[in-house]
Amino acid sequence: MLNNFPENVIDEILMCLPFRDAVRTSILSTKWRYVWRRLPELMLSHTSWKPEEDLTDLTSNFRKITDHILAFHFGPVTKFTLSIPYFDICPIIDDLIHFLSKNGIQHLVLRLPIRGKPYELPSSLFTCSQLRHLTLQNCVIPHQPAFKGFDRLISLELHDVTISSEFLERFISRCLLLEQLVLQISGASRNIIKISAPMLRSIDYTGNLRSVCVKTIPLLAKLSLSHREYYWGAGKCNIAKFFEPFSALEHLHLNDMSLAAGAESDDNHLPPFESLEVERLSDVTFNHLREVKVMQTNGTIPEKQLIELLLAKSPELVRMLIVPCLVEEFATVQILSELIRFQRASPNAEVVYNLDKHPNPCPVSFSLARMFSEVDEEFAD
Repeated sequence: MLNNFPENVIDEILMCLPFRDAVRTSILSTKWRYVWRRLPELMLSHTSWKPEEDLTDLTSNFRKITDHILAFHFGPVTKFTLSIPYFDICPIIDDLIHFLSKNGIQHLVLRLPIRGKPYELPSSLFTCSQLRHLTLQNCVIPHQPAFKGFDRLISLELHDVTISSEFLERFISRCLLLEQLVLQISGASRNIIKISAPMLRSIDYTGNLRSVCVKTIPLLAKLSLSHREYYWGAGKCNIAKFFEPFSALEHLHLNDMSLAAGAESDDNHLPPFESLEVERLSDVTFNHLREVKVMQTNGTIPEKQLIELLLAKSPELVRMLIVPCLVEEFATVQILSELIRFQRASPNAEVVYNLDKHPNPCPVSFSLARMFSEVDEEFAD
């Protein structure tokens, strides 16, 4: 029965198997001996050739597997995933990346060892002209002066990579079709990353860079910022100005931003925030914003000002979720009393102040939509 399946059906079945099992099907019959060699999608993990409890000789076994692929695989490889996070050292994968660059790779995922010296990617990576999705983790991306961009790239994820801010800016700006960007960068830097991407629709940013400058992103619909030591720049800063370019924004997720103002901060070097007077911000509007999540908030003045701005300038807002970091009864009452008084552009917006997701949760979740309605009725009377 299996021999009578069309080739594309057999390929789909084998691509659902771990790579080791897909290769082992070669013992079934002479017809199946070379079926794995034409698979367009390959996934390599240390668990593919060694039990998880035995991590010895992984580098040697990995080399044997890659040599086998280089020697016997034929046809295009459109998707390739390499996940070897637990190696003590990173094996040489230059030949493998060169092989992929010559065989039409479109979706490439490299998750490299988290220990030892990070692996520096070879220049052949930047010749993958068909690339549409790229995910890199725990590696060094060297500067490439001749790099002109990936013409077809629509998704880029960089996790704990080492890359200069200058080359990162150039990398992003020269991928003109880029729609999704994920940046999780460890290590402090005083440089400002300028993001310019005309087709970008989603940004997920986590890191310790001092500031992010958004230049040209007219289509951005989803923005996620997660940061423990987030600086809005040098000198006085206006939170509203940071969000001004996001006219198409639909979903906003802020996680542990630790926005602090002046003396309220534990770090005296943080710049003070300008007073945010919402009534003066007639040019700042979020006409498409429907969902807002503010996670691990400390209830500082800038955080409350930002919440006030979003409520006052989002006529299509459906739901705002606020999850506090520190929960005290007095602070909760104070924050709720302020939230009720905030002007809002969307009368039907549900505002939820949720204590259930706190590390030491209280079984309380406040929905302010009804409270807003009651206040409106009282003012009307």
